[in-house]
Amino acid sequence: MAGDGINRTAIADFIFQEARLLDARNFRDWMALFADDGTYWVPSVPGQQSPFDQASLFYDDRDLMKTRVERLEHPRIHVQTPPSRTAHLIGNVVVEEEDAANGELVVGSTVIMAEYRDDAQRVFAGRQRHRLRRHGDTFLIVQKRVDLINCDAAFEAMAVPI
Repeated sequence: MAGDGINRTAIADFIFQEARLLDARNFRDWMALFADDGTYWVPSVPGQQSPFDQASLFYDDRDLMKTRVERLEHPRIHVQTPPSRTAHLIGNVVVEEEDAANGELVVGSTVIMAEYRDDAQRVFAGRQRHRLRRHGDTFLIVQKRVDLINCDAAFEAMAVPI
């Protein structure tokens, strides 16, 4: 158990479930894991302090997430014809911070995502941090930040969330 009674297994299961939703291309249910004020952020440089000071690989609030999901669901989206198939591997899940007063915690983990599309496979790897807010007996994502180990490399178009 974490310090104030949060079950670490439940926290890890939540992070694993998020990865399963992405691998199943169940993007609407993935988006539903986010709080109304939730954001998804993939910085473009190591140690990037803010998504507002320079461009990011992804920085989506709820409105941009909704637009991204609608595009990913469109049958003729060019960047996803044919659609990507992904496999996420999540490890080293650790509660890094707890804010009992706000019912929030920060969970760090490693992530590897293999993506296969159009006869090519790409691998993305890094550390991710989820700021989670308690929501009944589960959590909502307040912020998901993915720091790729090669975030400053040149990438072909990235369409699916990591």
